[in-house]
Amino acid sequence: MTGLPRRLRALPLRSRLALLVAAAVAAAVAAVAAACWFVTREQLEHQLDESLRGSKVDQPYLANLYTYCNGGNSLPPRPFTGVTVQLIDSQGTVCIAPGTSKLPVGDEDLEVAKRQRTYALHSVTAEGGEDMRVYTSQLDVRGPGSDTGNLAVSIARPMSEVTEPLSTLAWVLVLVAGIGVVGAGAAGLWIARTGLRPVDDLARAVEHVAETEDLTVRIPAEGEDEIARLSRSFNAMTSSLATSRDRQSQLIADAGHELRTPLTSLRTNIELLARSDDTGRAIPPEDRKALMSSVKAQMTELAALIGDLQELSRPDAAQPGPLQVVALHDITRTALQRARLRGPELTITAELAPWYVRAEPAALERAVVNVLDNAVKFSPAGGTIEVVLHRGELTVRDHGPGIPAEELPHVFDRFWRSPSARQLPGSGLGLSIVARTVQQAGGEIALTPAEGGGTVAAIRLPGAPQPPPGL
Repeated sequence: MTGLPRRLRALPLRSRLALLVAAAVAAAVAAVAAACWFVTREQLEHQLDESLRGSKVDQPYLANLYTYCNGGNSLPPRPFTGVTVQLIDSQGTVCIAPGTSKLPVGDEDLEVAKRQRTYALHSVTAEGGEDMRVYTSQLDVRGPGSDTGNLAVSIARPMSEVTEPLSTLAWVLVLVAGIGVVGAGAAGLWIARTGLRPVDDLARAVEHVAETEDLTVRIPAEGEDEIARLSRSFNAMTSSLATSRDRQSQLIADAGHELRTPLTSLRTNIELLARSDDTGRAIPPEDRKALMSSVKAQMTELAALIGDLQELSRPDAAQPGPLQVVALHDITRTALQRARLRGPELTITAELAPWYVRAEPAALERAVVNVLDNAVKFSPAGGTIEVVLHRGELTVRDHGPGIPAEELPHVFDRFWRSPSARQLPGSGLGLSIVARTVQQAGGEIALTPAEGGGTVAAIRLPGAPQPPPGL
């Protein structure tokens, strides 16, 4: 039983569909043919029984037959054909015309002869081996030289009147069923080929993409059926893959471009230090100290850039870590301490109302630090940075040069840097990471020009002013 399904699964899909259609039609035709055969048999048997019940045998002939069986000399010809007639008395003695097969006498026939029942209807096999249908009824015979007695008359007709039409019908049904199954199989194969042609197109497209990596392939999708939905899904998948590959290529190109500058500067400084050691010409202490500071700064910038790239290498749908209920005001307070260390000459004010959000703590802290770092970077010496957290909205306002209106749509793009900020340290990934972290926490971020100059960064996160019970 397990081998057949395995061999069936090995067949092509169109062959399996055609085979299943043929099997379903065969089962339906077989059920209908069987029902037709049984109904016809019941009708023919019922007609045969009604014909036996309605048979009327000539009474004088029955009297002559009774007289003949009791010593009479002759029996006139039978006035009927196609039926067998025999008489039965209460002791089971049978009287039958010469040249006819004797019918077995059963208990039912004796009960009729003894007047214990009105009639009996059953099937027997005659002495000649022929199957007969027998109807036995009560009979009173009075004839010349005969006594009145309790008799029963059995009238029988051959079952061939039923079995022969049934045999013919069976052969007809088998022939019709065979033609129907073959036709259904052929129709199923044609329908499967026609219906699965779009699947063949899809398979060829997938094979083409696998061989050539050409993600521009599109399959025409017409209609609203499952095949059209599958085609649209394939087109959407290849479009997403193409977009992802383009973004990956762009990320690699941008990362290479951003890495080139610190690496070039780092290599230049290291070559100067190595040349000094090789030639024995000492670099003045102040210049050497500046070179070492530059090397350290470049290493720090490279480390930060690599960390940003690792953060962005994760899929957009992936969470950086398990979400927890955290206090946004505490995270902001910690980030403020780091910002004050990076801008000791700046005045940073803070008004932090309690607010609890569901986010990944380390990622959220890094996002707030990046926003504060941008404010520190673009604030003038001795400037002021105003930080306010009120009902889930964290605003960071600086008094720097601001962002031109035409540049605002690009501030969250990866590696994008304002032309006026290219000489400042940074990779252009900070705000992109901030936007991604805020979106993963279910919030939103926006940068807008501030009145009187500067920029306002606003982060809105869903949450509550009180922690959930049990936290």
